[in-house]
Amino acid sequence: MEYRQLGASGLKVPVLSFGTGTFGGGTDFFKAWGSTQVDEATRMVNRCLDAGLTLFDTADVYSKGTSEEILGKALTGLRDKALISTKATFKMGDGPNDFGSSRFHLVKSCEDSLRRLKTDHIDIYYMHGFDGNTPVEETLSALNHLVQSGKVRYIGCSNFSGWHLMKSLSVSERYGWSKYVTHQAYYSLLSREFEWELMPLALDQNVGTVVWSPLAAGRLGGKYRRSNPAPADSRIAQGGGEGPVIPEDYWFTIVDTLDELAAETGKTVAQVALNWLLQRPTVSSIVIGARTEEQLTQNLGAIGWNLSNEQVARLDAASNKEPIYPYWHQRKNPDLNPLPV
Repeated sequence: MEYRQLGASGLKVPVLSFGTGTFGGGTDFFKAWGSTQVDEATRMVNRCLDAGLTLFDTADVYSKGTSEEILGKALTGLRDKALISTKATFKMGDGPNDFGSSRFHLVKSCEDSLRRLKTDHIDIYYMHGFDGNTPVEETLSALNHLVQSGKVRYIGCSNFSGWHLMKSLSVSERYGWSKYVTHQAYYSLLSREFEWELMPLALDQNVGTVVWSPLAAGRLGGKYRRSNPAPADSRIAQGGGEGPVIPEDYWFTIVDTLDELAAETGKTVAQVALNWLLQRPTVSSIVIGARTEEQLTQNLGAIGWNLSNEQVARLDAASNKEPIYPYWHQRKNPDLNPLPV
């Protein structure tokens, strides 16, 4: 397992981390992801640790806390060998303070997550989304308090826009508070919008990227292609996938190229798609998920080798998408706005 520095922090994380959104299946939405229970989760956790994958990612909202509970049980006796990341912000109840990034909600959410995870600290605590109703100063002050109290080691954000992240970093610097060292972002061959602004920002501010949905909810897993489109009972059709509708011609053009490279490298389509991500700027870790132990083992095969520069270029070309304004205008002047390398 390769380890990389997480942004401007001193923490080193494995390039693959394990996402536990499939643990529990406690709601209709998450049943479409998976329904892994404690026994199988424990086997998966041990398989990960044997491979050097030590970072486990969850969130309070995953099956309304059930994912955290199962992960906590699966890590019984193994906490000192693992890093845990979890998240807060989204709705956890019907009350007016049961969501958001207020001090009230974050302190309670952190304590609830610690209890469910059966641990005394969270290694990386993410804001799952930006809260436009709460002053950024209040959110970051609360997070800094959680760090100072020892309940949280590092803080990160997820699904922020460029100005959300930049304002947050500026406020932290102004007051000497803990900064976001990582941004967990939606990024894959099918969704390269992250490269337009968030990647240059991450390079400039030294924010490590942790990628979620690297296989675009299974679209790049090797199961679907022109001759075998997604059926009505697939995870995508059932609502397990997120993001806007992706035109099938664009999708399957990428899959065609993945098929070619899989044949050339002797790897699977999914392994090729994950390996492409591992060679992108700012990427510290990729969150892989798995419904079964077999899928987990296959995803672990994405490391220990690299696509060639020529193969990367072919995938870049197949997945290229014209950016929206102002990025298309900036790309007309590459001398002023060079692309990340």
